[in-house]
This record gives sequence, structure tokens and C-alpha cells, in this order.
Amino acid sequence: MSDHVLDVRELRVVIGGHVAVDGIDLTIGPGERWGLIGASGAGKSMTATAVAGLLPPHARVEGVVHRTGRATLVAQDSATALHPLVPVGRQVAAALRRHHELSRRAAARRAEDLLADVGLPDGTARTRPAELSGGQRQRVALAAALACDAALLLADEPTAALDPTVARDLLAQLRRSLDATGTALLLVTHDLTALAAVCDHVAVLDEGRIVERGPVDDVLAAPAHECTRALVDAARSLVPRALPA
Repeated sequence: MSDHVLDVRELRVVIGGHVAVDGIDLTIGPGERWGLIGASGAGKSMTATAVAGLLPPHARVEGVVHRTGRATLVAQDSATALHPLVPVGRQVAAALRRHHELSRRAAARRAEDLLADVGLPDGTARTRPAELSGGQRQRVALAAALACDAALLLADEPTAALDPTVARDLLAQLRRSLDATGTALLLVTHDLTALAAVCDHVAVLDEGRIVERGPVDDVLAAPAHECTRALVDAARSLVPRALPA
């Protein structure tokens, strides 16, 4: 297991009698970028939540989730992930101080650097979340996640609430940040264009099970499972030239 930042074996999650995740195996090596795709209710977010260790107390979990190093989460809704009354620089600095031995002043300076690294303008550190756009808040959430120097970044539909142009910019920034840090990625998404933009490998979920996996370009160009074919066909009907032909 030491060769992987994430090793999931026979993961099964049952909530309220419903089997949300049913026997998933998944390994992610250092720096690898995996996507989880599937129809609504396929178990994508529940898998990521289990990996993050954030399942509710009443969930029944079987199997093994082994992480090497720290994992951090970028959630879908940055508005709830950030404290509405605290300047975003202080929130990023708090993440830095939680995981590093830094003074308040050093953490504040590093927070400003991280906010700049994700493409936010000077002065953003002093603003509150309500003063920022949705795309800017997601960049703040990404900066806070990168502050942890995690081995694995979990991103659960990070562009779902953003318009296409803002989403494209955020994904480009995410890729640049991963390139710079060498952090591995597990991206949960229903957006195959986002998947193709960021990830190198993909696992397709259907009813809580992985039904297909492989390199992103290969799976999108020649999907083998009917669930994958349906997802690819639907995406091509919306954005015909966005996916491998």
C-alpha cells in the first residue's frame, strides 16, 4: 500500500438500508489524476465522502480505505465551505497554521501567495466570501485545500455551480496547481469535458459499482459499458467536439 496515496478495497457503504457503494476497489498513485463519473445516484459523491472520512455516524461501512499522507476536500458549494463573516485570507491562513508551524504573520503572507497562485487579484485576502463571485470563492476553496500540502485532493463537482467560462478557467487553474505541487486528484464529476480537461484516468460508477475504468482518452473514445456509452453520447449531443472521437 505504500506505493499509493489511496488504496480502497471492497468498499461498501449502506445508509438507511440503501447500498450506496457496493464493493469498490480503487488505487491512486502519487500524482495520478483520477475521475469518478456516473449518472446521478451512482455513488460518486458517497465514495468521495467515504474516502475523506466524512460519512455520517449512521452509515455502515465495510472494506478498507487506506490513505498515505494527508487528504483534503474541495466541496461543490464553496458558499457553505467558507465562513461568511471571516476574510478569506484569514481562512486560508488558518488552514496553513493547522498543518504547519507558522506564525500568524508568516501564515498571512503565505495565504496571500496561495490566493495569487490560484489566479485571484491582490487584495482578495481582505475580502469576505459574499464579496466574491462563485468562481472566485471556488478558487479560495482550492487555495485553502492546497494550503494543507496534501498528498491527495478530493474535488466533488467543483464546477457544478459555475458558468462554462468560469468553470473552464477554474479547471485550468486546478491543473496548473496539481502540476506545481504533484498532488494526486480524485475528481467527482458528471461533466465529461471537465474530466477530459483535468484527469488522466477514469472509473465509471453504476449503482454503486465500478463498471469500467482506464485512461480517460481511451474510455471516452471507445466506451465499453452501456452506462459509459450513455454518458458519452449525452455529452457529445451537448458539446459535439469537446470529447475524443
